[in-house]
Order: sequence, then structure tokens, then C-alpha cells
Amino acid sequence: MADETPPVDEMHYEQLAQDALRGVIRSALERAAMPEGIPGAHHFYITFKTRAPGVSVPPDVLAKYPDEMTVVLQHQYWDLKVEADRFSVMLKFGGMPKVLSMPYTAVTRFYDPSVQFLLQFEMPLIEEAAAEVAEVEAETPPPTGDDGPKVVSLDQFRKK
Repeated sequence: MADETPPVDEMHYEQLAQDALRGVIRSALERAAMPEGIPGAHHFYITFKTRAPGVSVPPDVLAKYPDEMTVVLQHQYWDLKVEADRFSVMLKFGGMPKVLSMPYTAVTRFYDPSVQFLLQFEMPLIEEAAAEVAEVEAETPPPTGDDGPKVVSLDQFRKK
């Protein structure tokens, strides 16, 4: 009987396509970063994972959006900096300016409602990385004897 195993995509075409589509976001943001800003009625809703690797969000914003948040770039955004693998922008939260910075790999959705253009991306590798860490931890035997970490109770140092 013939081997019926599906072929392995060693080229990783799905990932290549995801990376290419993230280039569309970069190009749109480069246009938005120009002195004239976003043209016409265009505006962007950008949803990203706040705890993805490389994301920088102020602690108070992270506390309010511990997993995911959507930002809108339309009229009130400042200091938009677009790099090859990431972008940063200043937005106001409660009237206070805050800088958000993220790699394109943290973006899960990019939507321009003025023309109904939507890009949706697979979840960043947060879950996969967490699963790999859990797998490694499961394979690592717990320390035994005296070579493990020492636990010290702070109660002995407190004044009574």
C-alpha cells in the first residue's frame, strides 16, 4: 500500500504569506507617518496582543488590557515611527500621552473601515512558546537534595 502521509511544507508558505501581509501594514503605516498623515477617509483599527514578545505598553494600559487591545489611528496620533519589524505611536489615554511599541508579529487584526479592508493574522507565537516552556519544564526533573533553590521565610526577620 502506498504511503498516504501528507507532504510536509518545508517552505512554510503559510508563515511566508503571513509575513508578506504584515508588510501591507508596514506600508500603510509608512504612509500614515508622512507629514500629510493618513489620506482621505482612511483610518486604521489595529488589534494586537499586549503580552506578545517585543510589545512595550505602559503598565497602567497593560493592566487595563492584559491580553489584547485595539488602537485607532485616525486624527489624534503622534510620533508614529515605522521600522522594518515594528512600529511605535503616541496616543492619549484619559488625556495623558502614552507611547505604545510593538512588532508586526503582535498584530492580530488590521482593519480600515473606510474601504472595508481587513487583514486577520494567526495568533502570535505566545501560546506556542508557552506550550514549549511547559513541555521543557515537564521534561526537566525537579531538583532533589541540596542543589535546589533555598526557600527562606521572611517571618524570621520581621520585628514583632
